[in-house]
Amino acid sequence: MNDPETPSLDDDICVHIFSVSATMVGVCLTVIGIIQVIITLHQKDLIIDDLVTVNMMFYLVSAFCSYWSLRAHRTRRGRMMMRIADAVFLIALVFTAVNAGIITWMIKLATA
Repeated sequence: MNDPETPSLDDDICVHIFSVSATMVGVCLTVIGIIQVIITLHQKDLIIDDLVTVNMMFYLVSAFCSYWSLRAHRTRRGRMMMRIADAVFLIALVFTAVNAGIITWMIKLATA
């Protein structure tokens, strides 16, 4: 049966989403800084820094929702926030992959 001391799979996933989302906010900030250096050096205006900022916001929403889920442990609202955190996190991951492709493409164009 279920041991009350053992966290459920949802609780475990929520902790991972929270920590990874918070880390990815920092990664996005770093990427934005690097892109700003490239933009300054090549004196071109690129939209990718705006896209990475939107991506960072997705991770931030995911982190907040997973934190809220952890605070509202085993309640209906907590389960709802966990589903939202999970969905937003997956959207942010896909958006990260898209941004990586755009960054690669734009850097090649900027250095050409």
